[in-house]
Parts: sequence; structure tokens; C-alpha cells
Amino acid sequence: MKHALVTLKPKEHHRIVGGHQWVFSNEIQRIDGEPGTGDIVTVLRNDGMPLGKGFYNPHSLIAIRLLSRKEEPIDFTFFRTRIESALQHRKHLFPDSKVYRVVNGESDLLPGLILDRYGPVVVAQIVSAGMERLKTLLYDVIDSLIKPSAILEKNETHLRELEQLPLETKVARGTMPNPPLQVVINDLIYNIDIIHGQKTGWFLDQRMNHTMIQSYCKGLRVLDCYSYDGGFSLNAAAGGAKSVTAVDSSGGAIERAKENARLNKLADRIEFVCADAEKSLNAYKEQQRYFDLVIVDPPSFTRSKKNVGPALQAYRAIHDNAFKVLESPGYMVTACCSYHISEEAFFHTVTHAAHRNNRSLQLLERRGASYDHPISPYMPETMYLKLFVFRAF
Repeated sequence: MKHALVTLKPKEHHRIVGGHQWVFSNEIQRIDGEPGTGDIVTVLRNDGMPLGKGFYNPHSLIAIRLLSRKEEPIDFTFFRTRIESALQHRKHLFPDSKVYRVVNGESDLLPGLILDRYGPVVVAQIVSAGMERLKTLLYDVIDSLIKPSAILEKNETHLRELEQLPLETKVARGTMPNPPLQVVINDLIYNIDIIHGQKTGWFLDQRMNHTMIQSYCKGLRVLDCYSYDGGFSLNAAAGGAKSVTAVDSSGGAIERAKENARLNKLADRIEFVCADAEKSLNAYKEQQRYFDLVIVDPPSFTRSKKNVGPALQAYRAIHDNAFKVLESPGYMVTACCSYHISEEAFFHTVTHAAHRNNRSLQLLERRGASYDHPISPYMPETMYLKLFVFRAF
């Protein structure tokens, strides 16, 4: 089938040639043909030289997501080759686990597609109209490679709205196991709620950072703000913390965290508090209750560039309060999951909060997402998670 041809404006090809996979709508000079939403088009430089093939969406700022830079059919074999390569990499990283991110979108050269494996279930998150149109083929590939008992579509992200796709969660294939779904991650047992839980059900991008916390917490009093299902809290207790206080505003998350603590025989080591993190920090400050290690891992405070200012103010406020309850010396572990907040801006916000509280800092570690969430060095958009470990005194 002959694809429509999309010709870029002069000089707009340099970023694509450099490895980026998105063509923005304002970079297009003309379109020869009448491609529909999700159709595959051929992208040309202004001089007519082909740059590759990709999904087209006339309704999105990201007008084209490149799939291939070669002249090849985009079919079952194409997707099986790409997904199998990604899967083998994860099996190499986690040979004893069946819980990991299988496909990380653009970083695995599959733009707009997220696949997470939770034991017998594969969760698909699709944020591209093109991938949405081909999802039956994609699920055929998943069935051939992984043979899950169920494929769950977890499509509640606001990114779908930018592609004019509906928000929905449904079982696409197979039969879901009876809840709760129990998995083992980093030698700890978790009951997770992949249907109602955040993201695809759990924060897989933090799995290596959860393990890292064990290196710091032995014998310490730990406060875990925004604890969710207990990823940091359980690892802190397993690592020998003297005490752990886990705070989250979600009653459902707190109940799951309590059950996870019980499953791992750590319930007597963790105090669970269902409350707003900032209000809890204010209360601990008034009570003069101090902690040796404070973890601040909030949800994203912004989904767009226009809200970066208020988001940084929110990060500043939460860290101001966190430093007030941190013992001297003590450890501050803090994360930001918004791409729109740069690493430099987040670092500056945290260090200034320390300065305002008359604290000096040593930077011990700077980390990102777990290595089953690879980054494309050509696409800064794929480097969203920032985590710093400081020693404060």
C-alpha cells in the first residue's frame, strides 16, 4: 500500500536525523495524500530524501511518531521483532522475575506503547492513535511471546486525550486472576491492584530505588511521605530500619501497604498513617518529632509546561517542611517524576529549601528510573524520573 507523503519544512529534519522520533505539526510543509488518524505515512526532508515511516495524527501537536527509518513493512513480523528484542533485554536484567516493564515506548522504538508484565498479566497502556488502531495485532504478538492469562488495557492517562482517544480500563483478552494479584518484587511480596492502582498498577520505575534505600536505613527512624503501596517503606523495614512511618492520603493504598507489610512479616516495624503528607509534616514539626531519613516521592505536580512555576512552589513547600523534621545529620531521599521539571530545576529547588532551613548538603547519589525503563539519549522527553540522595547536617 502506498503511504501518504509528509514533507517537512526546510531545516526541520535535523532533530529527526539526530534520532528524535516526533515530528510536530508546525514542522510540516505539505502532505501529499489524505492520511487519516493513525495511518502510517512516509516522512521526507524538504529536498525529498526519505526519513522514515510513522503514525500520523492530524489532531495532535505530535503529528508523526516515527516507527522505522527503513523501507520495511509495518506488520506482525515488525512488531514481534521489536517486542521480542525488548522482552529478551528484560529477561536478561531480571532472570528470576516475571515482573518488569516489557516495552518503554519511544526508548524501545515503539512510540506510544507501554507494556508492563505483572506475572500472569500484561498491562498495556497505549498513548498513540496509531498503536490504538493496531492493538489487535499487538496483542497477537504479546500472546505469541508471553502467553499471559490476561491482557489488561490501562488507558486512563491524560496523554490519550491529546490524541483524542477515550479513557478506559478493560480486559482486552483472557481472564484476570482473582484479586488481589500477588507478585514478588526485589524478594518482597506485594498484593497490587492493577485495575484501580496508579500508573499501570505499581511504580515499577522505582523498583531499583526501593532496593537502594536498604543501604541507608539500618538502625534509623524513617519517614516515607507519599508511601503508596509501601515500596520504600517495606524495603526500609527489610533493610533494618529502627522504625518506619508511612504516610499516604489514599485509604486504599494504606490498606494495601498494611497487607503487604503483613505478608512480609514487617507489620510490627511500620506505622501507617492515612493523611495528607504536608499536613503530617506540619504536625511532626509541631510535635518536635524528628526522623533520621525522610523520603519525599510525590506524584507529579504538573502535566504541562505552563504549570511549572506552581509545581516548583509545591516542591519547595514540601521540602521546606521535610527538612524541618529531618535530624542533623540525616538523609533526604527525594524524587520528581515530571518530565516538565528539569533535573537542574528540581535540584535547585531542593538545595534552596535546605539553605532556607540552614542545612548543608552532601549529594550522595543521583538516580533515575529502573533499568527496565531505558532512556533514549536522543529524546529528553524519555528522561522523566529524577531521584537524589542527600546527607543533610
